[in-house]
Amino acid sequence: MRPSNDQIRIRASTPDLCELKDVSENQLIAPITDTSDYRYVFQCPSSNNINSWLPCISDPSTDLGQLDSSSNQDHTDETHTIALRQYIDISRVGHSTLVCFRSYLIVGLISIISLIGMFSGETAASNAAVGLSEASENALSIPRWLYVATGGAAIGASALLAGFITDRRLLNRIHTYGSTLSSWHPLYHWGRHFGAAIGILLATIIIVRGLTGPQIPTVNAAIIIVFAGFRAGITIVIYAFGNVWTVLNPARSITTAIPTIPRSIQIPYPSRFGRWPALCGLFGLIWIETTTGITARPTLLALVIFGYLLVSIIGAMIFQEAWFRNIDPVSVFFRFYSRAAPLKWTNGQLRVSIPAMTLVGNSRVDPTVTNETQHVSSETIADGGANQVDTAETTTHSQSQSEYTDSAASSSSECLRESPPLIEDRSDVAVAIMLVWELTFSGFVTTTQGGAIIRTIVAGGIPPVITYLSLFIGGFITFYAAFVLAGRIASNRLLTTWSADDLTVAFAPSLIAIAVGYHLAHYVGFFLSLSPSLFDAVVSPFAPPSNPIILTLPAWISAFNIVFVLVGHLIAIWVAHSTAYQLFPSRLQAIRSQYPFIFVMMGYTIVSLWLISLPTATPPFVG
Repeated sequence: MRPSNDQIRIRASTPDLCELKDVSENQLIAPITDTSDYRYVFQCPSSNNINSWLPCISDPSTDLGQLDSSSNQDHTDETHTIALRQYIDISRVGHSTLVCFRSYLIVGLISIISLIGMFSGETAASNAAVGLSEASENALSIPRWLYVATGGAAIGASALLAGFITDRRLLNRIHTYGSTLSSWHPLYHWGRHFGAAIGILLATIIIVRGLTGPQIPTVNAAIIIVFAGFRAGITIVIYAFGNVWTVLNPARSITTAIPTIPRSIQIPYPSRFGRWPALCGLFGLIWIETTTGITARPTLLALVIFGYLLVSIIGAMIFQEAWFRNIDPVSVFFRFYSRAAPLKWTNGQLRVSIPAMTLVGNSRVDPTVTNETQHVSSETIADGGANQVDTAETTTHSQSQSEYTDSAASSSSECLRESPPLIEDRSDVAVAIMLVWELTFSGFVTTTQGGAIIRTIVAGGIPPVITYLSLFIGGFITFYAAFVLAGRIASNRLLTTWSADDLTVAFAPSLIAIAVGYHLAHYVGFFLSLSPSLFDAVVSPFAPPSNPIILTLPAWISAFNIVFVLVGHLIAIWVAHSTAYQLFPSRLQAIRSQYPFIFVMMGYTIVSLWLISLPTATPPFVG
C-alpha cells in the first residue's frame, strides 16, 4: 500500500547527506525553510539499523530528548516506515552509486566492443530501408577501430552524462528554454486549407496511379510518394518542424467537410482501451510493408491506401476526434514523432524550443504540472480525447525540488503544452517501443545476415510467414519486457513512492529520441537518393519519366548513419536524466533511477549499430 497524500517533510541534521525536501504522493514541492511546518524531524544517528532510527521521528512540538518508547510506537505506522526507509536508502547510496557508475561504463564499453568485434576486417554502414532498398544502397568502408571507438565513446559519454551533470538550474533552463512567436492568423487559416487540399490531391494520385500506372516501383508515382515522400520525407519533416500530418491527413479533411452524423450513431471511445488499437494498427501496417512486397506492387499499395482511408473516414465519423488520437495508427505514429520537434504550431502561435526537450516530463507522471492542468488532462483522458483537437494550454511548472532552484528558469517554464501528455499508460509505452522496434526489425530482415538466419529457420521446416511473424512479435515483446523490467528494478531499488508503472511511463518519452535517430539512419540516404524521382512524381504524376533519376550519394553520407544513432541515444539519455531530476528531490535517487533504463537503451543502441554495420539485401521469401 502506498502512503497517503499527507505530506512527509524531512529535515536532515547532517546537510552533507540530505537536503531540505518536501515529498508527497506523485508530487514534489519546493523546500520549506520554516521547521515548525515539518511533520517529521529526522535526527540522523550514526547507526544504519532501522530500529535505531525510530527515536528520530517526532512531532515538531516534541523535544527530541524527551522521546519515550510510547511516543515511538505511535509513529511507526506504514507511512512513517516508508519515509524512514527512503531516508536511510538515500544516506547509504554514495559509495554504491560510484560503483554502479563504473560498472555501467565498463559493461557498456565491453558490450559494444564485443559485439562489433565479432566482425573482422572493415564494416560497411549502409541504408536499411525496406522500400526500394536497391535504389538507395550505399556502402561505406569504415575501419573497425574507428567504428568501435565512436560507439564506445558515445556510450561512455552517456554514462558520464548520467553521473556528473547534477545542476538542476542547468537542466531546468535547457529543457524549458524557448520562445513563442505569433503568426498572421489569416495566413495560418488559409495555410491549413491549402495543406488539406494537398493531402486530398496526393491521396487521389496514389490511388489512381497505383491502379492505372506502370507497375514498376521506381517509376510508379504511388510507390515513390508513399515510401520516399511519406515514410521517409514527411516523417523527417514532422520531427523537424512539427506535426503537419494534422493538416495533410485526407481522412480528417474529408470528415471535417461532411455533416456530423447523429449523436445516436456516435460511440464514446472507452478510455480503458488506451492506444492499444493504434498499436495493433501499426503492427498490421508494418507487417504489410515488410512481408507482402508492397514496396514493389503499386496495385496492392493503392488498394491498401483506399481501404485505410475508407475505414478512417467511417471511424472518425463514429468516434470523432478520439479516432485520430487513439485508434488511427498513422495519426498516432506521426503525433509521437512530432513531440521531438523544436517547433510546435498551436492556433496560429509558434513555440520554438530545443529539439527533443519537450519530451522531458511529457508523461502522465509529471510532478511539475499544476493541479489544474492534471484535472483537465484527466477529463480529456476520460472521454477518450473526443473533445481534444490539437489544442494547447498554458502549464506552469513548479520550481525545481532543490536548494538550487532558479526562479528565472522556473518562470521561463510557463510554456504551451498539448494536453493530455504524450505517454499516459502502458499502451503509450508500447507505441513508443514499437517505433524503435519496427525500424530495428526492418533493418534486420534487409541485411545479409538477417536473410541468412531467416533462410536457416525456413529450411528447418518453419513456413516463412510464421518465421517473420515470430521474429516480429518475439522481438517486440523482448524490447517491451526489457523496458518494463527496468521500471520494476528502479522502483524496487529506490523504495520510492513512485510505482514501477509510474517510472516506466515517466521515462518512456526518451524512447522517441532513439526512434528519431534510428529513422534518420535508415531513411535519410534513401530519401536523398530518390528525391529527384519524388519531385517528378509530384509535379507530373501522370507522365512519369522513362528513365527516372536516382542520385548516387557520396560514400561519406553513409557515415552519418552512425552519427544519427549515437546522437539519438545521447539525447534520449539527456531526456531520461532531466526526467529523473523532476521525479526525485535527491540527487542520488535521481541518478540511481536512471541506470536500469539507460542500460536497456544502451542495448537498443548496440543492436542498431550492429544492423547499420551490415550490408543490405532483399528480404527472402517476400513478394
